[in-house]
Amino acid sequence: MAAIIPCHYCASLSPKWFNSNNTHSRRLSYPLRGLRGFNARCSYQPPHHSESQNNHNGRSFSLKQCAISIALAVGLITGVPTLDGPTIAQAANPVLSDLSVLISGPPIKDPGALLRYALPIDNKAIREVQKPLEDITESLKIAGVKALDSVERNVRQASRTLKQGKTLIVSGLAESKKEHGVELLSKLEAGIDELELIIQDRNRDAVAPKQKELLQYVGGVEEDMVDGFPFEVPEEYQNMPLLKGRAAVDMKVKVKDNPNLDECVFHIVLDGYNAPVTAGNFVDLVERHFYDGMEIQRADGFVVQTGDPEGPAEGFIDPSTEKIRTIPLEITVNGEKAPVYGSTLEELGLYKAQTKLPFNAFGTMAMARDEFEDNSASSQIFWLLKESELTPSNANILDGRYAVFGYVTENEDNLADLKVGDVIESIKVVSGLDNLVNPTYKIAG
Repeated sequence: MAAIIPCHYCASLSPKWFNSNNTHSRRLSYPLRGLRGFNARCSYQPPHHSESQNNHNGRSFSLKQCAISIALAVGLITGVPTLDGPTIAQAANPVLSDLSVLISGPPIKDPGALLRYALPIDNKAIREVQKPLEDITESLKIAGVKALDSVERNVRQASRTLKQGKTLIVSGLAESKKEHGVELLSKLEAGIDELELIIQDRNRDAVAPKQKELLQYVGGVEEDMVDGFPFEVPEEYQNMPLLKGRAAVDMKVKVKDNPNLDECVFHIVLDGYNAPVTAGNFVDLVERHFYDGMEIQRADGFVVQTGDPEGPAEGFIDPSTEKIRTIPLEITVNGEKAPVYGSTLEELGLYKAQTKLPFNAFGTMAMARDEFEDNSASSQIFWLLKESELTPSNANILDGRYAVFGYVTENEDNLADLKVGDVIESIKVVSGLDNLVNPTYKIAG
């Protein structure tokens, strides 16, 4: 049974009808306004950006109290029911999923690191090179040049494990990508040597840019280890647009009434390995130019949301059916080789399960949907702005209830500057379009 948390400050929220001009158009609810699929529903009153938010007067409450109540209730539940009911994709190739889970320690909030750890690979040698390079981020939190002593230990460990494990790393490369992977390994070795020189020169400011470069090489090597697509999408979804791999898009936004920011391009990486249906649906809409010219429709300090088209429809109307195209809720859990479909993790009783694509990073991208229907997402998307008391990394109540399918990896901090009425001038696929199968935009075009 799901945890039901009785408290005077928790209330059910439904989708809101509003826009900034006080004319009515429906927006699907998003986290922090309505936690769909979760029996403890917490109302939150964000800053007043629109008329509809005035309806929450008298219903504000302590977010910390609610989060603690939820955590306590979930912690009291024992036992994990079997996965009856939802559709589960079938793995095409065995994957040692324990090597793809997030490394223990402080919550990982960097979008690039989350994407690297989410790759479906089982090569321990490259992971052991990756971890100390990722740990440089924590080392740099030490003040002044003292941080360089810790960074030096990280780099030495990475260098040592790379030399010891290079043969195993090369053997893990997909045959069709081996030449490219070996080239990246050579660049990684040279780059580590360069970073050691930077440390010797006590040049603290040069460490982070070089770390980013090295981790890009590591991520490239790891992607070159993925041989084909790792599982079979369930038959009922196989004819939908599917992203079988990764893709990246650039979203150009025109910012109004901000003297410090006129326009911004957000680089977003979409993960089809863990959310092929969700990411495929989005890429297909991007290629239809569905979002071009659309305004930001919510920006309340917790999320930025868009994707509600003009008119009465709440999502994308497929011209071939003249009906709203919806997609199933799609969640991949650590330790599993493929996603589950059609149910939240809370509904499955997987209260302590961790998702492969968590709401850890500022700019986590996910689908909005109807409050009481798991499989109602269509075109409305949101980006989470971290961190709030309700959604602390690795302990939030959003994971497993909304389908995450990507992260903003460049200029993510500027999401906080967006507001209702800012215009998405364009979203363009800049890589990975060849990973999209069953594209409907070509049929329509």
